[in-house]
Amino acid sequence: MRLLILDTPDEVADWCAKYVMKRILEFSPSETRYFVLGLPTGSTPLNMYKRLVEFYKAGQLSFRYVKTFNMDEYVGLPQNHPESYHYYMYHNLFKHIDILPENAHILDGNAPDLEAECARFEEEIKRAGGVHLFIGGIGPDGHIAFNEPGSSLVSRTRLKTLAKETIVANARFFDNDLTQVPARALTVGVGTVMDADEVMIIVTGTSKALALSKAIEEGVNHMWTVSAFQVVLLIPFHLRGVRYC
Repeated sequence: MRLLILDTPDEVADWCAKYVMKRILEFSPSETRYFVLGLPTGSTPLNMYKRLVEFYKAGQLSFRYVKTFNMDEYVGLPQNHPESYHYYMYHNLFKHIDILPENAHILDGNAPDLEAECARFEEEIKRAGGVHLFIGGIGPDGHIAFNEPGSSLVSRTRLKTLAKETIVANARFFDNDLTQVPARALTVGVGTVMDADEVMIIVTGTSKALALSKAIEEGVNHMWTVSAFQVVLLIPFHLRGVRYC
């Protein structure tokens, strides 16, 4: 595990974006050899995505031979809904770069057979040759994607019923109306992410301090799912003055 402490959230975003660019350029992808990237949503990676767009527009980076796999998606939310992860990824990254639409993979929360959709997603990752770099964020309870406390640490992509705490936390994105928050989601599993060649978890904000300490200072514990990544993690973080070493 490599732990990187930076002074500001902007420095975290800049470092992460430069690291992604470095990994892609070193790989030297081509039409017969794609770089495979796992991606998160939420507020934490937003500035990293902005920097990646800047690198693309400056001619420093191309995504033409990059395949992406997103971590999760709500069930039953239209893809054009402002809170869907399809919408998030399109507006914050994909529409600004040269990635081919067929190479940007996001789980379909409206698929007629959700279990089959999860199996298909796992197969697509396998067909792509596995993920070279999986990027994630964590919640205050240490969850990654929708792998909430108590999730199996060898889990695969699956349908999850969201915990009440998660629904309440996400209500702020739905006008604080709990009835509008999807109660289920499709998510990659902890095992799915662990299979990647490399995992980078981005952590910012004091609300994540306890989860980070559990991830790096204590043993592996399924009640803190991020702790499962101790053996593969790269963690660039800033906790507004709270530092760990």
